[in-house]
Amino acid sequence: MIDLYTWSTPNGRKVSIMLEECGLPYKVHKINIGSNAEQFTPEYLKINPNGKIPSIVDADGPGGKPIAMMESGAILIYLAEKAKKFFPDKNRYQVLQWLMFQMGGVGPMFGQAHHFMRAKKDEIPYGSERYGNEAKRLYGVMDKHLAAHAFFADEYSIADIALYPWVARYEWHRVDLAGFANVKRWFDKLGARPAVAKGMAVPQV
Repeated sequence: MIDLYTWSTPNGRKVSIMLEECGLPYKVHKINIGSNAEQFTPEYLKINPNGKIPSIVDADGPGGKPIAMMESGAILIYLAEKAKKFFPDKNRYQVLQWLMFQMGGVGPMFGQAHHFMRAKKDEIPYGSERYGNEAKRLYGVMDKHLAAHAFFADEYSIADIALYPWVARYEWHRVDLAGFANVKRWFDKLGARPAVAKGMAVPQV
């Protein structure tokens, strides 16, 4: 059994989608990151020293010993190797580069767009423009790539799983997916997968 510590964010949903796709049994523990309390308890910091979500504890880790994991990208790689799914050897580096594109580009930049466009009570135009424009640039990168590829690494992988929950908030980025037809095709295709739909509904809040 895997214990999943999560909240209703794109990073959290990456892992719940992966667990659903792999068919691995897991138990959900809600960590309300809006409370500024649950994620910084001594108990949780033992699992995730950075006090963020998501985290997992796998009772049946390497060598049959428990392992705690933090950082969503690392967790996806761990689960892929555990289940032997969605991280194929034949295009491993293509998967990794698009996973890192999400971790280093899409996640941080879309997150900043969320902050300036939604979280601030008094919107700061400079922030909205800067990160809104960068979000649209990244959508353009994805759209150009997907014009020649069904998935980010030619077959469904952890790269797609990592990117989907962030693109799912396209309205938060003030983006019309109709303007990125290839991203929309990919997004609709992934959204039709039962495991993706189930994972996106975790946790129930």
